[in-house]
Amino acid sequence: MKRFLVVLVLILALVSVFGQSFERNKTLYWGGALWSPPSNWNPFTPWNAVAGTIGLVYEPLFLYDPLNDKFEPWLAEKGEWASDNEYVLTLRKGLRWQDGVPLTADDVAFTFEIAKKYTGISYSPVWNWLDRIERVDERTLKFIFSDPRYQEWKQMLINTPIVPKHIWENKTEEEVLQAANEYPVGSGPYYVESWADDRCVFKKNENWWGIRELGYNPKPERIVELRVLSNNVAVGMLMKGELDWSNFFLPGVPVLKKAYGIVTWYENAPYMLPANTAGIFVNVNKYPLSIPEFRRAMAYAINPEKIVTRAYENMVTAANPAGILPLPGYMKYYPKDVVDMYGFKYDPEMAKKILDELGFKDVNKDGFREDPNGKPFKLTIECPYGWTDWMVSIQSIAEDLVKVGINVEPKYPDYSKYADDLYGGKFDLILNNFTTGVSATIWSYFNGVFYPDAVESEYSYSGNFGKYANPEVETLLDELNRSNDDAKIKEVVAKLSEILLKDLPFIPLWYNGAWFQASEAVWTNWPTEKNPYAVPIGWNGWWQLTGIKTLFGIEAK
Repeated sequence: MKRFLVVLVLILALVSVFGQSFERNKTLYWGGALWSPPSNWNPFTPWNAVAGTIGLVYEPLFLYDPLNDKFEPWLAEKGEWASDNEYVLTLRKGLRWQDGVPLTADDVAFTFEIAKKYTGISYSPVWNWLDRIERVDERTLKFIFSDPRYQEWKQMLINTPIVPKHIWENKTEEEVLQAANEYPVGSGPYYVESWADDRCVFKKNENWWGIRELGYNPKPERIVELRVLSNNVAVGMLMKGELDWSNFFLPGVPVLKKAYGIVTWYENAPYMLPANTAGIFVNVNKYPLSIPEFRRAMAYAINPEKIVTRAYENMVTAANPAGILPLPGYMKYYPKDVVDMYGFKYDPEMAKKILDELGFKDVNKDGFREDPNGKPFKLTIECPYGWTDWMVSIQSIAEDLVKVGINVEPKYPDYSKYADDLYGGKFDLILNNFTTGVSATIWSYFNGVFYPDAVESEYSYSGNFGKYANPEVETLLDELNRSNDDAKIKEVVAKLSEILLKDLPFIPLWYNGAWFQASEAVWTNWPTEKNPYAVPIGWNGWWQLTGIKTLFGIEAK
C-alpha cells in the first residue's frame, strides 16, 4: 500500500497542473521567491533580478555559514588582511565563465571598478573608502583602503556578484543598470534555460568549475522556480509532491508534517530557523511617540508570545529585548548585563505604571488615556494587506496596547502604499523586518535599526524608518564598522544595545522564520537540524548563506 501511494504521488507530480515534460527525478521544483513574471537577470540590480540570478548563475567570492559563523572560500581560494588597510585576495585555479572564457583577477577588479565609473551601481559607495585595486597576477589582487570598514567589507565579500569583463566592459551606464540581461552568462552551477509567466528554468552547467575544484556536484539537472501566488495552492502542491522545495510562509505546518511527512528544519516547534528580527519601527518625531518612556510603556504592553502562537502556530520564537538574532555570529557579542539592566518583558501592569507616571490617564472614562493636558490621541499601526501573518500580528499588538489604554487602530494598506509610508516615515507605528536579516556581521543589524542617513533623507531604504536621530549612535556605528577585534566589537555592541533599549526607536518582537518545507516524494536528504549541511533558503541573498549547498546534498529517489 505504501509503495502504491508513493507511485501515485509521483504520477500526480508528472501530470501536474504545470504539465512539465522534464524527467521528474532529475528536476527540482522550487517556490517561494518568484512573485511576478520573470523579466530581469541583471546582477547589478539584484533586488529586481529573478531569485537565483545571484548564486545559481553569478557567484560571490565567499559564502558565509551563519550556523557556524564561518566564511567559506568560493571563487576566492583565500583572502586576508595583510595590514590594517590592505586586503589580499587569491582566486581559485581553473575558474571559468559559462561561455568557457577563463575567470581571472581582471574580472574581479572590473566588477568593483565599474562601480567607480558608474556611480548608480548599488555598491558604488565602496569607493568612498576603497582607494585602489592592484593586480598582482592572474589570480591575485590587493585591495588598498583609504578608510577600511572591516564589517561592511565582510558583507561585500559574500554579496558582490563577480561579472565577466568581456561581456560588460563596453556597455553604457544605462545598459548596465537597466538591461534585462536575458540568458545571463555567469560562472555558476546553473544557467537560465527558459522562462514563462509562471516559472524560470535553470539548467545544470556540466562544466561548472566547482565540480572539479570543490568536489560539489549539483544533483538536479534542472531547477524550475515556480511563481505561485496563493499559499493554499502551494500547500496543495507540496502535499502532492508537485513542489519539492518550499520557501513560502505556509500555515498548518504541524498538521502537514504529521499527515504528509513534510520536512522542516526542526522536527518540532519552532520548526524554522530565524531569518530576521520583526518589530515595530516608531515615528519618534510624532507626539506622544516622541517620548522615550511612552515607547517603553508600549514595549511592556505587547505580548510577543501571543503573536508566536496566534499568527505563527509556534513556528517562530519571541525575540530577546535587543533583537539580536540567536545565531553564533551574533550571540557571541550578546550584552547580557545590558539587556538584564535595560531590557523589557511583557508586563502590562508595568506599562500602566509608566503611563500613569507620565501623566497619561483616562480622564473622560472612555477606556483610552488622554495626554497630560487632557487631550485625546489616536495612533495607527500598519502592515501590507494580504500579509496574513502580519495582519494577525498587528491586530494582536493593537489589542495589547488598547488594554493598557493606548488608542491604536490597525491599518492594512496595499503594499505600494505601505512601502511609501515605510520608506518615507509617514506612519505612527509600522511592522517591519526588511533591514534586520541574517548577515555576515552584527553591524548590519544595528545599521538597519539606526541607519543615520535616514534622518536627513526624504526616503530611507536602508533602515531607521522612524528617523531616530542620535549623534552618539552614528559615532558608534562608524566605530563598529571600523573594528576588526572581537573584544572591541562586543564593547560597541553593548553601547548600541543600551541606547536601543533606553530609547526604543525600534521595538523587537519576534524572529521571523526562514520558511522551509520540503517534500520527500522525489528528493530526500534535505538539510535539517540533524543534518545541517546548508541553510535551505533560496531567497535573494540567501544562496550565499549556504543555500546553494542544498543542491549538492539532496538525493533523488
